[in-house]
Amino acid sequence: MLELREASLAILANTDAQAKVSQLYHLFDEYQHQRVALNLSTNFDFQELTLPGRPQKPELVPPLQAPKRRMTTIEGRAILLHSLAHIEFNAMNLALDAIWRFPDMPKQYYEDWLKVAKEEAYHFSLVNEHIQLFGFTYGDFPAHNSLWEMVERTTDAVIARMALVPRTMEARGLDAVPRIRDRFKQIKDDRAVEILEIILNDEIGHVLIGNRWFNFLCAKDNLSPITTYRELAKKYHAPTLRGPFNIEARKQAGFTSEELNLMESP
Repeated sequence: MLELREASLAILANTDAQAKVSQLYHLFDEYQHQRVALNLSTNFDFQELTLPGRPQKPELVPPLQAPKRRMTTIEGRAILLHSLAHIEFNAMNLALDAIWRFPDMPKQYYEDWLKVAKEEAYHFSLVNEHIQLFGFTYGDFPAHNSLWEMVERTTDAVIARMALVPRTMEARGLDAVPRIRDRFKQIKDDRAVEILEIILNDEIGHVLIGNRWFNFLCAKDNLSPITTYRELAKKYHAPTLRGPFNIEARKQAGFTSEELNLMESP
């Protein structure tokens, strides 16, 4: 019988993007049909594995060396979509990592991140299929790896992971996606607009899950969420939050009025 956390680790290590998506869909469906066990307490040995599993391409480069995303050419639009596909690929991996890496969380935590992983896989597939209409596919352009680098920094503490990946790195998407969507609206790429709307709506839920478990962990240890977030951001060298912020989306994603006011303060 499959075990959820062990299977998530195996899928995370898979280097074939399409196989990873297919295996994840299968795991999700099997779990929904109660054909997957869940071991809450095991620590898994991953020393023989290279994590995350990724294809040989795209080439990973520093953010400033990533290709320019100009909307005036087909290739420029493909580059922009490719950068989104890479983010979704890493987001699928980070959700799988959240499942296997951290033991002794409530059952709902693992179910939440399985749902996130499946939705990120869906987003990746949607964007990659659209890129292919331009004659390109995932891996054809260099990409940067900032999101996964923060995942690697927060392997030692689930509270740091919840604070700094969904609530910081992924929450940037709540601010950025509407602007990208509007650029595709201007050139009347209706399918791209539709895909970006799906991503935005689902990402609100993903950030909400990050907020839910960060606040759960703070409450469990009687910690102030605001003070704790500030301390973790400093300890793990999180990027400074910069606006403009999508306040309405962040509100829906579970940020408190106090947190939002602090974001908007100069």
